[in-house]
Amino acid sequence: MGNAREIAGSSSSSSSSRLLRRAPSISPESLLAISSWMMNCSAENLGEVLRGDRIENSVYAFKMGRDENCKVACRVKLNQEAAKNFKEKIDDEYRVNMILDNLPVAVPRQRTDASQATSYEHGFRVGLKSKDGKYYINNHLSFKVRYHKDQESEDARIVGFEVIPISVKHEYNDWDDKNPRLVTCNPNTKITPGSNNLQEVAADTHIVFSYDVTFQPSEIKWASRWDTYLLMNDDQIHWFSIINSLMIVLFLSGMVAMIMLRTLYKDIANYNQLDSQDEAQEETGWKLLHGDVFRPPVHSGLLCVYVGSGVQFFGMTLVTMIFALLGFLSPSNRGGLMTAMVLLWVFMGLFAGYASARLYKMFKGTDWKKITLKTAFMFPGIIFTIFFFLNALIWGEKSSGAVPFGTMFALVLLWFGISVPLVFAGSFLGYKKPAIEDPVKTNKIPRQIPEQAWYMQPLFSILVGGILPSALFSSSSSLSSHPSG
Repeated sequence: MGNAREIAGSSSSSSSSRLLRRAPSISPESLLAISSWMMNCSAENLGEVLRGDRIENSVYAFKMGRDENCKVACRVKLNQEAAKNFKEKIDDEYRVNMILDNLPVAVPRQRTDASQATSYEHGFRVGLKSKDGKYYINNHLSFKVRYHKDQESEDARIVGFEVIPISVKHEYNDWDDKNPRLVTCNPNTKITPGSNNLQEVAADTHIVFSYDVTFQPSEIKWASRWDTYLLMNDDQIHWFSIINSLMIVLFLSGMVAMIMLRTLYKDIANYNQLDSQDEAQEETGWKLLHGDVFRPPVHSGLLCVYVGSGVQFFGMTLVTMIFALLGFLSPSNRGGLMTAMVLLWVFMGLFAGYASARLYKMFKGTDWKKITLKTAFMFPGIIFTIFFFLNALIWGEKSSGAVPFGTMFALVLLWFGISVPLVFAGSFLGYKKPAIEDPVKTNKIPRQIPEQAWYMQPLFSILVGGILPSALFSSSSSLSSHPSG
């Protein structure tokens, strides 16, 4: 893009809108106008498209190093449908997200605790609702761009992007689209929160969108500019969620461990109380199962498919976390996390096929090609079918979050062109390996299993077993959403 003096941005009512990316280095002396091709929509990568992110240009434009006040962006007349849409967005607490030089806009908030530190929120709210039920829109944006000036090259790099949203009912005499002039402000005055009447959202109302921009030098260097965004005011909530999830896992694991230990202690106590040698040689308790533990289950093929898909998912998660810890998935690389997860899932098909084939051969299976096909198509097919129908519904609502058909075709190409062949290659290698030997001999005749009570049936056990973690997760999510409640 080169060194440019004019900066263009973008916004949208969608929660995924961005500002246009710009070159990282800007010369304050440069007076070159930004090229018209820069005003086109920026291309998104695979991860951004899957997340529903769309980078578009906004009507907010300003020049590097030049402070401006009371700039009019546009004037809009709301009809009944538009007013209703804005009210719904305010009720749903929609936030507008912008980016400048790949930095997301943040709203500064002053902490009320003893530290009095400044915290930041991602994006700004579309508007607010008063106690009497009236809706007000944030139609004035007060931008602050922080930049760090290089002492050697005299170049300036943007290291911060802040905004204060304000609702202002602008007043004007005769409206001129080419040269609009407002009574509520002028180029020499800056609008502050609470200094004017609020702009109400109502049908047949003209709303003037305005903005001002201030450039402020900063000591923050280019390499550290993301530190502010990584230390947002909701870090404490994230830590609470993580600790709460760990406590749930430890609690449930402890319950299962206590039940198993009590059962084993009870069996050992019964063995010690046996009187005769014949009774001691008789198999009781958990010893009754040692000859049937490694018997292939009825649906051994499905178990192999489940294990292979689990290995694929676990491998994708593990490698993604390692890359994130090493810093390869930086937040500045938008969509990088989602792109990495999709590509890792595709390439982990090799391990999925290997694991399913190894387990299938352990169960003395012979039709390994059938298991390979199920591993390659069963779970990915279910996920893709659900994703396709959900995307069709979003597409029907004309949402920008819908995935284009070109991206859908690319996903299918990755699936059939890379993942499926890798699953077959892994299965071929796994089935060529010697079968895993069982540590104990399996009985030829299966032991008769007594008829279970109604509450021990799989369906009832699954429902009851999911109630506790679901209730705990719902409670923790509620506390995370309303930490002060």
